[in-house]
Parts: sequence; structure tokens; C-alpha cells
Amino acid sequence: MSLAQAGTTVTMLAGGVGGAKLAEGFARLLPDPRLRVIVNTADDFRLYGLAISPDIDTVTYTLAGIANPVQGWGIAGDTRQTLDAIARLGGESWFLLGDQDFGTHILRTHRLAQGESLSTITADFASALGIGPHILPMTDQPVATLLETPEGRLDFQDYFVARRQSDDVLGVAFAGIEEARPAPGVLDALAEADAIVIAPSNPIVSVGPILAVDGIRDALASAKGVRIAVSPIVGGKALKGPADRMLATLGHEVSSLGVARIYAGLIDILVIDNADADQAAAIEALGIRTVVTNTIMGGPEDRERLASELLDAAFAGARS
Repeated sequence: MSLAQAGTTVTMLAGGVGGAKLAEGFARLLPDPRLRVIVNTADDFRLYGLAISPDIDTVTYTLAGIANPVQGWGIAGDTRQTLDAIARLGGESWFLLGDQDFGTHILRTHRLAQGESLSTITADFASALGIGPHILPMTDQPVATLLETPEGRLDFQDYFVARRQSDDVLGVAFAGIEEARPAPGVLDALAEADAIVIAPSNPIVSVGPILAVDGIRDALASAKGVRIAVSPIVGGKALKGPADRMLATLGHEVSSLGVARIYAGLIDILVIDNADADQAAAIEALGIRTVVTNTIMGGPEDRERLASELLDAAFAGARS
């Protein structure tokens, strides 16, 4: 009997394309109300006066089945006439936004200005797109990732998109984190889950901000469900994004073992790729059970395959 058939509830901590892909895998296995995805919002920023939530939108578009299948973010088949017009008028066009994307940001900005919360708006957008799983922003309060580099302090999107992750990251801060509180439903999602899954997202700037919100780290540490993470490092490299370089410049070992050390005390199981099987013994010496499999996700079937293996691992490692 599979965990899905047994009525398992899964809560994910996610950010970026990797988190969205794994969320899609779980969505293909679980009845809608049994999947909750807590999403990083420290990447959120304002551009052209619009409130943009990149990680929330990537998860939302992916679960709605409308994400661009090549790049993993944005909407499939979207056009960029609005952005082209902005560039033609002398505006900046470094952050690629499609015309349908602009619709998302315009309506989000309007509703935030009316006093509505990000979590309410996100839930309404998900409902409008026919998404059953609950998408939960980590917080309704604004938080911004700031990176210390040799060139000075950079806003996350300046580093990540405008400067193409070319700077060494020497320090990370989350502006506004002291005032941030878990969004409605976040702590309940952690307390009620049979399995809590940390997606193969950047542990520093995707998962790190979620854990930095007051109460979330403690809720994960004391959760009754099985806590399982997927390493975003495969063979000493990040499959996507700057996680490997960021780990190195911040003094962490660039390996699945390095990821295990970051999550030690918060997880029961770490899932690593076949390429890193030789690290399993060292990870288990930290008190973390290790599962070795193919962690690289391609199309929907591959994402479902990995999600199913995580469910099996969580069931086999369930805590009494």
C-alpha cells in the first residue's frame, strides 16, 4: 500500500525551479488537499512599481501546468511585447517578464495596495488556475535577501539576474526577517504533515529564508512527521543556479555531505544522487538516514518517480 493510498499529508519547503518540479511530482501522486507547499518569498522585489514574487509564481505556474517547459519559469508561449515597449522607451529590461506575467504582477500589486495579504492573493490565484494543493508564502511580511560581495551589498535579483551570479557571495542577510511571522497555515502545515520534504532548492537563499522566519525552524525541529531533504548538489555541482559556488564562498563543503551538515538536527533522511553514493556513510554518521537514487528530474514522469521514491523512503523511515 502506497503512502498516497494511506492518506499521507505532505508539506514541502520550496524555492526556485527545483522546488516547483518536485511539487509537481507530488501533485501527480497525492489528492489535492494533502499537498502543501511553503514557498520562499525573500526573492520578492519591486520592478516598475510592481510586486513580483518569482518563487511563488514558478510554483504556481508549474502546478497549473502552464510553466515554460524549457526554462522552468514564466508561462509557456508567453510574448514579451510589453517588455520590448519598456526597453524601446529607455526602461530597463534585464528581468525577463512575459505579457501574461505582467498580468499576474499588476493584479497582485493592486490587491496588495488594497490591504490584502500575499497569502490570500496567492490562494486566490491558485484557485483561479485550478490548482488544488495549497501554496503558502513563508510570510506575509516583506523580506529581502541581501548578499555581501566584493563589489558591495547587492539585492538578490541584481546578483541573480542582472549580474548573472558572477559575484562571490561572502555573506547573506534577510532584511525584514525580525518582523516576519509565518503566514496563516504555515505552522499548521508543518505540525500536521506525515512527511515534510525540503526540496532540492538552494539551502542558503531558498530554504534558508524560510527557516529564518520566527517559529518555522522550531516547528520543523519538533515536527511529528518524517523530515526528508533532497540534496541540490550532484557530483559536486548544482544542477541549476549558484548553490555550489555560494556554498564554497560561504565556507561550506560543496557536496551532499555539506548539505547534510547544514540540515543536521532538522531532518531524518537525506536523499542523494547516485553520483554521490560514496558520501552515504559519512552522512549517516551525522545521524541522518541516507537514500541513494537518481535525483535528477526531467519531465513530469521523472518528477513523479522521484516523489514516489521520497514517499517510500519517508514511510520506511517513519518515526514512532
